[in-house]
Order: sequence, then C-alpha cells, then structure tokens
Amino acid sequence: MFKSGAGNRDCGPDGSPVDTAGWQYAVASGILGWVLDAFDFFVVIFLVDSLATHFQVEKSAIVWTISIALAMRPVGAFFFGALADRFGRRIPLIICVLYFSTVTLVSAFAPNYAVFAVLRALYGIGMGGYWGTGASLAMESAPQQRRGFLSGLMQSGYPVGYLFAAVAIKAILPRYGWRSMFGVGLPVALLISLVALRAPESVAWRENRVGSVGSILLVLWRHRGGFAYLLLLMTVMSCLSHGTQDLYPDFLRSAHGLTRDTVSNIAILYNTCAIASALLFGQISERLGRRRGIMLALCVSLAALGPWAFGTSLAVLILGACVMQAGVQGAFGVIPAHLNELSPDAARSLFPGLTYQLGVLLASPAVSVEYALRNRLGYPWALTIFEGTVILCLLFIFQFGPERQGRSFRASHVGE
Repeated sequence: MFKSGAGNRDCGPDGSPVDTAGWQYAVASGILGWVLDAFDFFVVIFLVDSLATHFQVEKSAIVWTISIALAMRPVGAFFFGALADRFGRRIPLIICVLYFSTVTLVSAFAPNYAVFAVLRALYGIGMGGYWGTGASLAMESAPQQRRGFLSGLMQSGYPVGYLFAAVAIKAILPRYGWRSMFGVGLPVALLISLVALRAPESVAWRENRVGSVGSILLVLWRHRGGFAYLLLLMTVMSCLSHGTQDLYPDFLRSAHGLTRDTVSNIAILYNTCAIASALLFGQISERLGRRRGIMLALCVSLAALGPWAFGTSLAVLILGACVMQAGVQGAFGVIPAHLNELSPDAARSLFPGLTYQLGVLLASPAVSVEYALRNRLGYPWALTIFEGTVILCLLFIFQFGPERQGRSFRASHVGE
C-alpha cells in the first residue's frame, strides 16, 4: 500500500538540498488561492439572512445551498485533479481560481433563488478542485526542509479566509451592500493568476507525468489500498474539524446564553490560535515526523475536552475553545505534506485532493449525529463523547498508519 519511513531528499551532486528557482511563487499561489476559496465560501454563511430576504425564501433554503456547494467538492477534486496530473499544476490552478471567483461574482446577480442555487453548486466544483491542485504545486515546489512549515501555512489559509470574510462583512457590507461581498474575490483571483504564471511548473510533475487521464485513473486503481486508507483518515479528520466547529457557536449561545457578538469574538480568538498552531505543528512535524506531529496535536485537543465542553465561566470556555482549535488545526496543518508524501507520483493532485474532498462529504452527517446526541445527553456530554471518540480513533489510525516524511517527489531519486 505505502512504504514506511523517511524517503529521499532532492539533493545536488554534493548531497546538499536543491531548491526549485521561483518556488516562492508556486507556494504563494497555492496558499493564496486556498484563502480566497475559503473567503468566497464563508461569505454566504455570513449573508444567510440577507440572501433569504432578497430571494424571499426561508433561511433553510440558503443553508441548503451551502450543503450543495460542499457536496460538489469531490466533483471538482476529480476534474481539476485529473487536469493537473495530466497537463501540469499551474494552468489548471489558474483556471480553477478564475472559475470559482467568476461564478461567485455572477451569483450576486442571480435573478432568482433557483439560479443562485445552481451557481453555488457550480462554485462547489471550483472549491473542491483547488485544494488538491494548490497543495500539490506548493508541496512539490517547496524546499523539502521547509515542507512541514509551508504545509501548515497552506492549511491555515482556510481559517484566514474565514477571518477575512468576517472583517469584510463589517468593513465592506455596510458601505457597499451584500452584492459587493461576491465581487471582492475576483481582483484577488487575477493577482493569484499572475503569481502562478511567475511560478515554475513542478519539476516533479514533469518527471512523473503520464500520457493520458486513463493512465492516471489506472494509477488510482493500482493504489486503491492507499486511497482507502487516506479516505478513512480524511473522513475521521473531517469529523474532528466539523464536530468541533460547526455546532460550537450554537452551543455557546444556547447552553451558556452568550450574545452573538460575544460568540463572534470568541470565534476570532480561537481561529487566531488555530492559524498559529497550524504553522507550529507543521514545523514540529519536520522534527518528530508527520504522524507523531499530528498525534501530539490530537493529544492537545483531547486535553481540552473538559474546559471546552464543561467550562463554567467565560474565561474557561475561551481557554478551552482556543486550546481545542489549536489542536485541531495543528493536526490539519500537517495534512497537506502528509497526504502529498503518501500519494503516488503520477496522481499527486487527484489522489490527495479526492480523498480530502470525499472525506468531507462522507463526514457531513457528523453534525447531525452530534446534534442528535445533544437531544439525549445534553450539549456538553454530546460534544465530549463524539469528539473524544473521534480523537481516539484518529490516534489509533495514525499510530498504525504509514509515513513517508522527507520523501523526494523527483522520479530521478526513486529507488535510491
């Protein structure tokens, strides 16, 4: 399925690491696109009330468009991942970011709810397509010795996009109206495209490229055992993130009576901790290894369960939320590097991107399960039992799972 242990490094004749010229542009385009992807997604979450009023529908109908976008993510991961493995990373990445930004802009002028729902489904394809393409370009271009830190930087783009959306709602929405929120991303997408054009094409892709999409699919079939393992891993990891994030604001409001502004401020604090922790544990994984780095972060979340769910004061709840998300996003910060290192060379965009997005889809019932437990056990015990079980399962998965930290992505080093 996979080979365990450290792999080979990209080295010159003297054995010293060799950096790809212009790798900064490749990494920047991968990271910035993921920030923008998250921004365009969270805009709708912040505008649920405004959109429901405009289209004269129930809020649940707008929430359903969020689910549609998430459900379409695997389609995008498959389509753009296959393009990136067949034709190179840069051009599919540029097409993807321009595509989802344009669809987002057009969504602002949808004449009715039905058209808006279709446009959000189309947006979901681009949302799902970007991570695998951007992560493969960033990880293949990054210096091997910085791969862990840049992995954390890549994954922290998601909470950064969340924070930017929250800031834009306060700074842009009151002055220019809700439609303006859907147009903010297009100029940024153009900038990302220019940055990507400056980036060199991945040397690893050029050395490992295959001649057809059919050959790429054959690679998936040959590595079906590894695909199944990563799909399991990302399904449970998605339960970790959505289980600790999606219902927690409602928990703070309904179980503790906190105001919406107070909950928003707490969310800003724990997202800030999440961003910093993704960088920290990405770097830690360079020293401890990918699995041990992730397992350490999971232990942080496990230790936070008490104050996170049972805190009796605002200060304890804030501390628990910050430590919990530090652990969750610390673990996720290692994921781009870990998945790329475990993926076959000829399908390094499609393989991790599809397992990531399918994992999100398969984990989508997690919040409903958690909420059902709340009705039986109460909010604190529902959160604790569900997330405690998830964390323990992940510790087991990573304890006995494979690792290829430091492996070379270059075909010339295979078998050395």
